[in-house]
Amino acid sequence: MGILIGLVVTLGCVIGGFMAMGGHVEVLVQPWEVVIICGAAFGTFLVANPMKTVKDTGKAMLEAFKQSVPKEKDYLETLGVLHSLMRELRSKSRSEVEAHIDNPNESSIFQAYPGVLKNKDLTNFICDYCRIIIIGNARPHEIEALMDEEIHTIKQDKLKAYQALTAVGDGFPAIGIVAAVLGVVKAMGALDQSPEILGGLIGAALVGTFLGIFMSYCVVGPIATKIKVVREKQNRLYVIVKQTLLAYMNGSLPQVAIEFGRKTISSYDRPSIDAVEQSTLNGGGGDAKKAA
Repeated sequence: MGILIGLVVTLGCVIGGFMAMGGHVEVLVQPWEVVIICGAAFGTFLVANPMKTVKDTGKAMLEAFKQSVPKEKDYLETLGVLHSLMRELRSKSRSEVEAHIDNPNESSIFQAYPGVLKNKDLTNFICDYCRIIIIGNARPHEIEALMDEEIHTIKQDKLKAYQALTAVGDGFPAIGIVAAVLGVVKAMGALDQSPEILGGLIGAALVGTFLGIFMSYCVVGPIATKIKVVREKQNRLYVIVKQTLLAYMNGSLPQVAIEFGRKTISSYDRPSIDAVEQSTLNGGGGDAKKAA
């Protein structure tokens, strides 16, 4: 919603200001300039990126428009499933714990936190490192280095959509110039026409430059930045898992370990200690929602 409001305000101010100066809006309606600029931009986007990145960019744009960032409920569920798993690690046998992490879809722990189970990448991340903890041979600093490397890789993969859109946005002004040059070439072929007709052709050509700059700095660039913000916030869930499990491996009790994870959450989104305690004690996604 924020993106749509911002685009409406931006477009309204630009068009409104142009009209207030005495400009005629119909001059800006140049569909073939739009075809040249947007078509060339999309074509270069396809050339520069593998199909997986192209599809992920569409997904990332949808996430940006929907503001799909973790909410308090998501943080509570993540901390809740970690608390339950750490309690199992302390009190149950290896085979009993393995039953949860080998098949999380059938696990009563993960089923109690459907938000975590729905996030397949996060679920796999949690299960992989719980499995390493069960093996018991790895040292905490080795696990920390491994987690850092994996989180960095996940972040790089998640930001490929941002980088791809940023590259397109950077190219829009130049593509706009290409469209403008083609318009000038067309205008040069009409030098024998009246000044009114020639002026209209030159004005139409300059619209290409306007569209290229507008699309770059007022549309594509801001959307790319929004994608980066959303994806980086989504990546915060992995940092929570990392800090929580490392605290547990260093000897902290489960209730203390999740506090290490809670502290990595931004103060704007961080759930209170009471909310976390209520969520972990009740041990379920439904109760987590009530606490949120």
